Amino acid sequence: MGSRIAAHFANAGVPSVLLDIVLPGEADRDAAAKKGLQAAATQRPGAFFTDSAPQLISAGNFEDDLERVAECDWVIEAVVENLEVKRELWSRVVPFVRPNALLSTNTSGIPLAQLSEALDPDARKRFFGAHFFNPPRYLRLVELIPGPATDEEPMRAAERFCDRRLGKGVVRCKDTPNFIANRIGAFFGATVHKILADGDYTIEEADALTGPLIGLPKSASFRLLDIIGLDVWKAVIENVQGAEAGPWRERFQLPGFLSELIERGWLGEKAGLGFYRRMNRGGAQVIEAIDWKSFEYHEAAKPTFPSVETAAGIADLGERLRFLIHSGDRAGEFLWKLFSDLFLYSAGRVPEISGRIVEIDRAMRWGYAFELGPFELWDAAGFEETARRMEREGRELPDSIQFMLESGVKSFYRSADADGAPRTEYFDLEGGEHRPVEDRPGIVKLADVKRARGVVGENAGASLLDLGDGVLCAEFHTKMNALGEDAFRMVRQALEETARNYTALVIANQGAHFSAGADLAMLLLAAQEGGFDRIDAYLKSFQEMNMAIRCADRPVVAAPFGYTLGGGCEAALHAARIQASAELYMGLVEGNVGLIPAGGGTKQMVLNFGDPGRVFELISRAKTSGSAAQAREMGLLTEADGITMNSERLIGDAKQLALSLAPDYVPKEPRTDVAVGGEAAYAKLKMGTWQAHEAGRVTDYGLVIAEKLIHVICGGRLTGKQTVSEQYLLDLEREAFLSLCGAKRTQEMIGHMLRTGKPLRN
Repeated sequence: MGSRIAAHFANAGVPSVLLDIVLPGEADRDAAAKKGLQAAATQRPGAFFTDSAPQLISAGNFEDDLERVAECDWVIEAVVENLEVKRELWSRVVPFVRPNALLSTNTSGIPLAQLSEALDPDARKRFFGAHFFNPPRYLRLVELIPGPATDEEPMRAAERFCDRRLGKGVVRCKDTPNFIANRIGAFFGATVHKILADGDYTIEEADALTGPLIGLPKSASFRLLDIIGLDVWKAVIENVQGAEAGPWRERFQLPGFLSELIERGWLGEKAGLGFYRRMNRGGAQVIEAIDWKSFEYHEAAKPTFPSVETAAGIADLGERLRFLIHSGDRAGEFLWKLFSDLFLYSAGRVPEISGRIVEIDRAMRWGYAFELGPFELWDAAGFEETARRMEREGRELPDSIQFMLESGVKSFYRSADADGAPRTEYFDLEGGEHRPVEDRPGIVKLADVKRARGVVGENAGASLLDLGDGVLCAEFHTKMNALGEDAFRMVRQALEETARNYTALVIANQGAHFSAGADLAMLLLAAQEGGFDRIDAYLKSFQEMNMAIRCADRPVVAAPFGYTLGGGCEAALHAARIQASAELYMGLVEGNVGLIPAGGGTKQMVLNFGDPGRVFELISRAKTSGSAAQAREMGLLTEADGITMNSERLIGDAKQLALSLAPDYVPKEPRTDVAVGGEAAYAKLKMGTWQAHEAGRVTDYGLVIAEKLIHVICGGRLTGKQTVSEQYLLDLEREAFLSLCGAKRTQEMIGHMLRTGKPLRN
């Protein structure tokens, strides 16, 4: 875990020293630390943003290099979860630390009061728990836990640093077993185990019901245990059981099938098998699932439930949950038992683990990647309706919930918008009234803005929102934010509205991804029907939108995150600046479907790079960045573009960047002096591609696509180097794109991508 924490500090540009034990029999006394870094770099998902990031980490060991902690502003201990081991190490570390250094442990459940007993009074003031969730790059939660003597200022310093620099969601916790997220998460997992066994569900059925269907990650329940390790999960469960008193204690009894797997050493991914395993059959990888009663493996099945098939068409999570828990089939029974227990347990842990429901919801969203926390889920399912149902079933409701029902309270959270400013209130289970959720400056939630202020404009593809301070936002909201005519029209309207009434424009959204690109389904259907005029009109609209963004009267800032592919990448590239999320998977990937970028992406790379070879390499490889930092290395982001570590701050940062550009902003004009390589560059690139084809690296049809791309990059087969206009290159893009759309192999590639999500090499 220590190596992954160090990796994320490196991602944030912060150098660190990583110390570990000396491994017996190893010539290199720093081998343990180095192996940890190697694992962090090579395991998937990767811990580093770029291949160069590990250079910021210096490896050492506890025996030779302990005095190096004197170089550090923050000392984080992340050794094995053993009280005595941790105490002994801290007794050796403290003599070397700086007088003002922050001191913390990454314990996931050992009481801080016990750990701090080994420290002197001054060190105790700076000592606290900082529980990073694994993997730290991808799970945003850091739980901060004060010890008995911890001063407030070290906690605040860590909170600010984790939020702004590391991009973390920070939750203050009480010093209770497993703190917040693992306390609720352990109960959730234990409840899944119980329902599985009581209802004779399969592993695949349980995972199908506890993943994206209900707003949880794809890893669901048992796949998650394989990832974190069954032995680690056992320790988490037992830690809670040791502290739990009352009717829920037996819930944390480890089920027999889990104990048996641990006994056999089938601990999940690190052992190569657990609830699932990967097998190679005839050169193809097959995922097998275990039968938890016989412990035999079989090819993982895709479960089917009537209610789930119907619910798949319900986009709104709350509506989907309400439908499912009332469905009455096996899926509905599973989910009602799961949610009703989760709701009651979570409510009963206030104020034991947290004085507010807000921290419990944030901890589960940030630490377990729940779309909604327990109390938000309860609201989504219908607070009063579900509470009354539990009451009818003879369930004992916590006093706080009974009070809410008797007082006519309808929800845990409610809107308290005032004068166009978004405000939210939460129900204080201790105080018995709604209280305001504090403002978090710099964090913008578009749903709250829309609720408080309405929209400036809207159609099926996009909306215009007033972000305040003279900044307008164009928000995409189609499936995967694929770009179509509705989005093009709304962005053009946004540019006109900004020119009249605003200082700047931000293009942003808070969907699952910024944009998966062009509407491939529409393109395929049009191509198959011979509707090339329709495709040409679509491309012209797309190009016109992007050129309007590029030459806008006011500064335009794009705020991409997640998948920013193909057309989504092209739109972002035309903005005056990009403020990118650190987790940015950006690329001109049209080659994967037998096309070339034709919304202005090829043209824009020619403008940005100048070098035809570099443009060709970037586009022909159809590579997607693994982070914003890597996108910068690839040339998709410039040094002037910003990167936001905390995804919640992305739109706020984009807004501030847009405002900073406004005072001195000079609109761009379409260029007429773009240098292109002509016939000589065309011949050179074509020869290189032919050699790659002869070496087996490029398919026959890959040659066809490459020739079309080279033709555009070089400005056609002009004699010698010449200068052309942006519009000239846009016309070449469009011509190449249309000709490829008419090819059967391109249509096969598009169809395969739509069906499987994977490229076809034909």
